[in-house]
Amino acid sequence: MRFGVLALAGALVLGACAPTPPPSTARLPPGAFGGNDDNDIMAINTADWAFSNPARTHGNPINAVRAVLAIEYLGGELSSSPRWDFMSSLTKLQMLQARQEVRETLGIAPDAPSQAVANALLALSQNPTPATAAQVLKPPVFTLPPEETLARIENLPYLQMANLASHRASEQEYPTGGSLCIVCG
Repeated sequence: MRFGVLALAGALVLGACAPTPPPSTARLPPGAFGGNDDNDIMAINTADWAFSNPARTHGNPINAVRAVLAIEYLGGELSSSPRWDFMSSLTKLQMLQARQEVRETLGIAPDAPSQAVANALLALSQNPTPATAAQVLKPPVFTLPPEETLARIENLPYLQMANLASHRASEQEYPTGGSLCIVCG
C-alpha cells in the first residue's frame, strides 16, 4: 500500500514536469500580411500597429482582418518556433491570452484549430465582403453569423491583451531588443 502511494506520487511529480505540447499553430504562405516574406516580423508589426489604436482599422477591413490574423498566427508561432526561444515566456503567454481575447470578441470557437481560423481569415483578407464572409466564416470554427463576425472585425474595439502582447513582442522581435534600425536612434 505504502509503495503504491509513493509510486503514484512519483508518477504525478514526473507528469507535472513533462513538457506541454505547443499550441495550435497555423502555417501561412509568404507575404500573408501584404509585405515582405517574413510573416513573423510582419505579423508582429501589423498587430502592434493595429491594436495600439482601434481607430486605425475602423473602416479598413483588410487591415482589421490582417491584425486578427496576426494575433491568431503569433499565438502559436511565438511558442512553437525555435526562432523565438530568446523571447520572454511572459510575452508568449500574453500572446496566447491575446489570441483567446480576440477569439472571444469575434465568436471564434476557443478550441478551433489555428490553421482553420487562419485559412478563413486569409480568404477574407483577399476580399472582405459579406459574400466572402458567408462562405468562410462558418461553424464550427466561427460561432456567430458571418455578417456579425464581419461587422465585429470591421469595428474592432480596444483589446487590452492584444495591445499589450503585440507591443511586448515588437520590443523583443530581435535578440538584442528593439529594432535593427540604425538611423532611428
